[in-house]
Amino acid sequence: MTPSRARRRDRRVYVRSHPLLFALLAATRGRPVRRLGRTLLVHDATAYREALTRLPLNRTAPGTTGAAARTALAEQAQPDRTVAGATGGVLFDQEGGGHRADRRGLAEELGAAGVERLRPVWQQLLAGRLAALAQGGEVDMVALARELAGSVVCRLLGTDADPVVVARAAADAAAASVRTHLPGPHRPATQAAAARTARTLRSLLTRPLATPPPTPLPGCPHAPHGSMPPLGDALAAMVAVAAVNTTVAALPRAVAWCADAGLWDQAADPVLRLRLADELLRVTAASPLLPRVAAADGTVGGCPVRSGDRLLLVARHAAQAHRRDPDALAPADPALAHLVFGAGSHACPGARLARIQLADTLAALAPHRPVVTRARVDRRAALPGWRVLTVKATS
Repeated sequence: MTPSRARRRDRRVYVRSHPLLFALLAATRGRPVRRLGRTLLVHDATAYREALTRLPLNRTAPGTTGAAARTALAEQAQPDRTVAGATGGVLFDQEGGGHRADRRGLAEELGAAGVERLRPVWQQLLAGRLAALAQGGEVDMVALARELAGSVVCRLLGTDADPVVVARAAADAAAASVRTHLPGPHRPATQAAAARTARTLRSLLTRPLATPPPTPLPGCPHAPHGSMPPLGDALAAMVAVAAVNTTVAALPRAVAWCADAGLWDQAADPVLRLRLADELLRVTAASPLLPRVAAADGTVGGCPVRSGDRLLLVARHAAQAHRRDPDALAPADPALAHLVFGAGSHACPGARLARIQLADTLAALAPHRPVVTRARVDRRAALPGWRVLTVKATS
């Protein structure tokens, strides 16, 4: 078990799902910013942060994640509210006072107290599903991540729908919406498929919560249970899409990294565990690429930018995921590590939840010191990840 082995396995999620795109990114990363026609590829951490915080951006332009989410999820939004979501890194790139208020409400729900309210949901699930490891069985971390993400979304949004069904619907909606915004010709049914998957997801999220909250594990700190105030159908769907797809992409990859690089000693240490979670989130970079469009002239990394230029912000390279292995004993500076969650006013409000959720997963797995027994790349998912990743205990 070595970091090089872990890196080789993790690289497969890129080269087998989007080989040409990631070959281009690798070939151009020698410069902080590289222009190819009207497209700028932004690799450097400083330039990446500058693009997100200082350059005016059109977050709903064609080809951006905001446009993809708007097409798929905003079909039934109120006409006076502009919806602009993202499946990558930032939950939504919003505009308008109403949406800013919704985003503030979500950020409060995902703050320290909100995460503690949600924590029993995934802790009970981890305890139940990982029990098979102690009996010599195997666990598919992708299926577990899907159920975990769906359960958290259902509790957060106050819906009584089946968590696994919600998670699959969110994954289908993301994949379909991304296909409608890929370059080149589209099949006639692509747009219809995106609308259909979005309707399915929205219909699931309208089922009100009717069952009592789960009983917390003994000794688990928690605040009183509750769900956040109701959001509009489209906005709730965007929360589900973002939360499910980033969790299902990142959590199994982080577990594979931990197993292949032999990091279970760090995962078992209560002091090092949160640092390790940050490091694993940095190197997996669930949303490795943020496509944006400049809304005004400016500069990024010293390179002139014209209004309408496309920017490919490579979060993976900005966070040094391609060069620096995860190590809780010598972690990257938090300002660098957290770039995978965006920067500035549009940084992902779910960062704390992702960090605690992964740390709890590592704590539950560490006594078993699992190894990966099977891994298959998901070639159709919106974000690079595994379709199957099974683990088995070694102790």
